[in-house]
Amino acid sequence: MSAPPTITAVEAELARRRGRWRVVFWALVLLVVASVILTLVLAATGLRLAGQSTAQYGDDADHFRYGSIGAEEASGLPLKLWHALPHLFPEAFGGRADYAAFGFLYGTEDGEPRDLPIGISERRVLGVDLVWFNCAVCHTGTYRTERDAEPVIVAGMPSNNLDLHGFVDFLLGAADDARLGNESVFAAIEESGQSLGMLERLMWQHIVLPRVREGLLFQRLRLEPLLAGQPAWGPGRVDTFNPYKVARLEPPILQLSEAEAIGAADFPSIFLQGPREGMQLHWDGNNPSLDERNLSAALGAGVTPDTVDHAAIERVADWLSDLEPPPSPIATDDAEAAAGREIYGQHCAACHGYLGEDGRYQFTGERLGQVELISEIGTDPRRLDSYTAAFRERQLSDLFAGTDYRFRHFVKTDGYANHPLDGLWLRAPYLHNGSVPTLADLLAPPQERPRAFLRGSDVLDLERGGFTAAACVPGETDPSDGFCFDTTLPGNGNQGHIYGTSLSDADKAALIAYLLRF
Repeated sequence: MSAPPTITAVEAELARRRGRWRVVFWALVLLVVASVILTLVLAATGLRLAGQSTAQYGDDADHFRYGSIGAEEASGLPLKLWHALPHLFPEAFGGRADYAAFGFLYGTEDGEPRDLPIGISERRVLGVDLVWFNCAVCHTGTYRTERDAEPVIVAGMPSNNLDLHGFVDFLLGAADDARLGNESVFAAIEESGQSLGMLERLMWQHIVLPRVREGLLFQRLRLEPLLAGQPAWGPGRVDTFNPYKVARLEPPILQLSEAEAIGAADFPSIFLQGPREGMQLHWDGNNPSLDERNLSAALGAGVTPDTVDHAAIERVADWLSDLEPPPSPIATDDAEAAAGREIYGQHCAACHGYLGEDGRYQFTGERLGQVELISEIGTDPRRLDSYTAAFRERQLSDLFAGTDYRFRHFVKTDGYANHPLDGLWLRAPYLHNGSVPTLADLLAPPQERPRAFLRGSDVLDLERGGFTAAACVPGETDPSDGFCFDTTLPGNGNQGHIYGTSLSDADKAALIAYLLRF
């Protein structure tokens, strides 16, 4: 038998146990105190760790420009980081503290520039203010009647300024840059006139910034191979479907065929959407439903089936249903325009409608809104080929499956749609891929159209129709002069659409005088 414990040993054991429980007790006290402090701090700073909210706009035009459609949660950047990035990467922003370097546009409020560009909306998610795209980012542009004039911002026209490819390339390149580390980001936030509280700093250090870096690296892994194999889109253009195939589909389509891998095209205008219901929409006419077209465009802007704000999108659609383009400021000779109207009626109206004598566009024409075979129209086929039957099947089977919003109307076509021409004076460069700078060039035989020209101008060409577009030499033109668009690169071809190219010079001039009034 073992000897019974001594009094000293028992006291020592009791003392050890009391010490252990004392540690546990004080640990529990500290945990409770920390929880109380955390709750008080959260209440004091307004941070919420559940739910989400977004600004509401009473004016429909402001809702279009700044209202959230639900893209922030899945695709967005923290608001404070958005404002800090120009200070972190001044070389990418040309030393500016805003996003004008990438062609983003800024509206005003009470005579002062707004903090966020048009097309960038804000939503608070899990206590963090996030920003990302809405519809206006791709569908708001500017024009000037002369170089020294102030730009006029027009909602509904193509975003002729926006270099989306350059912006995405910048973000992907920043993903593993050391400047996206905690201390440098915190310093840039302070430099941008913002601040982070103690709790926010901890959240950013351990949750926010790691998630941002992880998200950017993940997107770079998927997008970089695609973008590396494409010519740069240039301002006013986007590859509509391929980025979604590789970045958002689950599982992604990782192997794109050579034929489908390049599909950049111009941003379209979105005036007067109501009369377009039932027409073949998108450049290739792959859907006659406005609702489905709008929802698929929202997916391209960064929403997901789980985050989409259907009510916000429907409000935008209602506003766009009767949004008219501004009247053309370009004065043309009445007699010449009248002669052009006759010529247009003979050669163009059946496919593209016409301008009524009251100056309002008329959505009539036996071929308006229908698809012309690629073998007939002869324009660059890459955008058409980028939308594949396999992708269509994924759209119909996967996206919004089991909901009232499931896609039902997408089709694979074999050509490009004949689009209405309302607001034509604001829609240059022309053809679906923006490969022809002016109306005068579109009426020239393809071999006489400019081989390379500068994109990104918003100064109207008052005689030729479109925007000024100086000739350039690919690989030699200074980038500060503009983006040199090379029509010999894949997807950029300026061939086809030879309608009107055999008219006399006088008839072409008359036709342009009429078209400039659209």
